[in-house]
Amino acid sequence: MSALSWSPSAPSETDDITVQGTVRNIGTAPSAATTVNVSLGGVVVGSAPVGPLAAGASAPVSVQVGKRPQGSYTVSALVDPTDTVIESDNTNNSRTTASPLVVGQSPGPDLEVRSITSSPSNPAVGAAVSFTVAVHNRGTSAVSAGTVTRLTVGSTTLNGTTPAIPAGSTVNVAIGGSWTAASGGATLTATADATNQVAETSETNNVLARSIVVGRGAAVPYTEYEAEDAAYQGTLLTSDAERTFGHTNFATESSGRKSVRLNSTGEFVEFTSTNASNSIVVRNSIPDAAGGGGREATISLYANGQFVRKLDLSSKHSWLYGNTDSPEGLTNTPGGDARRLFDESHALLAQTYPAGTKFRLQRDSGDNASFYIIDLIDLEQVAAPSSQPSGCVSITTYGAVANDGIDDTAAIQRAVTANQNGEIGCVWIPAGQWRQEQKILTDDPLNRGQWNQVGISDVTIRGAGMWHSQLYTLTPPHEAGGINHPHEGNFGFDIDDNTKISHIAIFGSGTIRGGDGNHEGGVALNGRFGKDTKISNVWIEHANVGVWAGRDFDNIPALWGPGDGVEFTGMRIRNTYADGINFANGTRNSTVYNSSFRNTGDDALAVWSSKYVKDQSVDIGHDNSFRNNTIQLPWRANGIAIYGGYGNKIENNIISDTMNYPAIMLATDHDPLPFSGQTLIANNALYRTGGAFWNEDQEFGAITLFPQNLPIPGVTIRDTDIIDSTYDGIQFKTGGGVMQDVKIENVRIDKSNNGSGILAMGGARGNATLTNVTITNSRDGHVLIEPGSQFTITGSPSGARAKQ
Repeated sequence: MSALSWSPSAPSETDDITVQGTVRNIGTAPSAATTVNVSLGGVVVGSAPVGPLAAGASAPVSVQVGKRPQGSYTVSALVDPTDTVIESDNTNNSRTTASPLVVGQSPGPDLEVRSITSSPSNPAVGAAVSFTVAVHNRGTSAVSAGTVTRLTVGSTTLNGTTPAIPAGSTVNVAIGGSWTAASGGATLTATADATNQVAETSETNNVLARSIVVGRGAAVPYTEYEAEDAAYQGTLLTSDAERTFGHTNFATESSGRKSVRLNSTGEFVEFTSTNASNSIVVRNSIPDAAGGGGREATISLYANGQFVRKLDLSSKHSWLYGNTDSPEGLTNTPGGDARRLFDESHALLAQTYPAGTKFRLQRDSGDNASFYIIDLIDLEQVAAPSSQPSGCVSITTYGAVANDGIDDTAAIQRAVTANQNGEIGCVWIPAGQWRQEQKILTDDPLNRGQWNQVGISDVTIRGAGMWHSQLYTLTPPHEAGGINHPHEGNFGFDIDDNTKISHIAIFGSGTIRGGDGNHEGGVALNGRFGKDTKISNVWIEHANVGVWAGRDFDNIPALWGPGDGVEFTGMRIRNTYADGINFANGTRNSTVYNSSFRNTGDDALAVWSSKYVKDQSVDIGHDNSFRNNTIQLPWRANGIAIYGGYGNKIENNIISDTMNYPAIMLATDHDPLPFSGQTLIANNALYRTGGAFWNEDQEFGAITLFPQNLPIPGVTIRDTDIIDSTYDGIQFKTGGGVMQDVKIENVRIDKSNNGSGILAMGGARGNATLTNVTITNSRDGHVLIEPGSQFTITGSPSGARAKQ
């Protein structure tokens, strides 16, 4: 190649680009016909034929590369890419331009919605809610005043008049009227230029949607249906009174502590939907393979009596064996007691089914598992895949191919690196199945070796929706090889700072946590996280840990920094072998909001103020918030836990069916930095929580304070319902620390099945004050202070007397 250029010379996003070059035969013999490939950013984007050339002859070539998103691209060309011509020198076949191809923004205005703000941000049912929408003009020319910014809230439509927006500026549009907050919340959808007054360079980026949550729990887009509440022909499974766990107890591991078993052909569970839906998730258990490792089976789905399809089920990710409480001691090899008996299957359906549809899961003659246990289903109306936003470049541009089963890691990494280097505006992951077999991170230029890992920074990654854009791995981490940080695995993303990831799914290949030769399932999102990282609407399954925010200081000290202002919203984390999301290593001012967790193998949510930080006097986990989340069925440890720190809050959550530990625990085990200041537990609903663990000798309450070796001061528990607890409602546990000045206000405790409403153990020290506390139906007394306890309780719950 002796020359490369392009036309137009200064293209914009709407221009079709042509790359031109000249191929010269500088040899002494004629050359046969061949081809030339043109690459942008290292990815082949087009090719052209080159005819036979006499010695010394040359020929022009022209390659159409089409429209390109705004950004900077390295341009290169390679003649005879498949080496079909026998040459005297193959080293001079390529040429790269000294200057990049720069694609500019298309001239004209381009509006996009940046955010929707509600006031109040967390309204009560019946409150009047007003809204402000931030509208940005990413275009090159101004937009006059008077365009309509529209907001729909459920079935309510509100409008605002937009002021003038100069190019590159953002304005806040006050939306007229208000919405009356309804229980559960609604979806907010804001549209810029809703009446199409402006001729924009792109009309695909005018809409932004998010959820507003009212009351407790997450405003999830699906409706959940319990098998025991459906019509069925099968066997109802119900847990024992103590909800025994770890001994192949299907009902204990079921939502609501009940499920339905199908043993024979023709048996079924039939659900009547209350919402329109085009997708289904089935939480189920089928047998393990005889030698372990799981098996596959089908079950038949019917709608209103008509066969729809076979659903594929698998037990590959369930069935752990052993009688140890240490997860690292469990095994996938069958033998004796089993736990983690359930997994989930999901499917998009070919059509939308209206409310009132009868969905039947039936064991037909071709469905050949020896039994099926159905716990619940989720029905959801999944939106069509989103369109590629302006400024984003698809991973297909860098060589990724959907649905072909071939590893796309290299292409995804090239796209992320290009975004991090400022060459493209953001990374787009289109609809499709994308195989990923190595963690996406930043290459360490200093090659500091294993365990010293550098994450990505200043990156934005967007997908077409969590049901549509799915990353997956087939290789368990211990088999992958070449992993810098083996504990973190071979999939997902390592994040250092200022990273946005949204609307994708990340599915791991984990089957165990640390057992069977230290095999692990990896971590989907891990790293330092830094400032202003925001993760939204990401679905994670079959990881060891969903998200671990924080790195030890000694892991490249020069890069150390705690997560600060990190936000997680709309997360869907299920079927892990350890934590859902853990805020470690001094993470502060960070939030998990409006997210759902199911079947986690350790704390679904945790703040761990670990000591592996730069300065233990200041690098303490503080002012984090777990708000409006729904947590179901943790098969080990807590719903939410806080280990040390200050100013942390647990608010407006729904937690149900913990196997062996509390719904909420404040504790000083795991060697954290101390508690100080205030810790708030407010407006939560806890159903069927608590349990027995550590050789089944320790019984935990629904809310437990455990000052193992350090005090836990400044705790407020208020506005909370604690219902149908396995043991105690609130428990103050024996430990070496003091629990001073605990305030319990406006709390209702009903049906502590095998314990007390409030228990102070014999070795507990401290004091609590009760205000407007109601306790009913406690087996061992409504307030019980064990002999020898140095814990005092002031105030009496309504309708009860204290025992001592």
